[in-house]
Amino acid sequence: MTRSEAYRRTVYRAGDVVVRVSRRSVSADAWMTRHRANQAWFIGAANPFSRKMPDRWNDAQHARLKRNLRVFEEGGGSLSSWDEPMLLAVADAATIRLMMRRYRQAAVLRVRLRRPAELIYRG
Repeated sequence: MTRSEAYRRTVYRAGDVVVRVSRRSVSADAWMTRHRANQAWFIGAANPFSRKMPDRWNDAQHARLKRNLRVFEEGGGSLSSWDEPMLLAVADAATIRLMMRRYRQAAVLRVRLRRPAELIYRG
């Protein structure tokens, strides 16, 4: 399975929110409505460019990411036995792109109100 296929098959969760790529999420819509947001993002800081790093390093990067965002909920992405910490965050696209570069993330998941979720690749 390619990295891109893995991202598409991952289930993204944070609190009561469950999101899958290319599908609309009623739970994400409710979360965004509570936070008065039109969009939110699943973003992580672990395992840059899908290269496995030690847990201690990943934990430190995740803590740094949390300090850079104001409105978020703890969550993660999982596929089979793989699980990675992520945040469901409210932020503008420029902030997310900056975080993607800073934490060397290949992709994030954008969730827009009443729309299917979509992968956004670093470009």
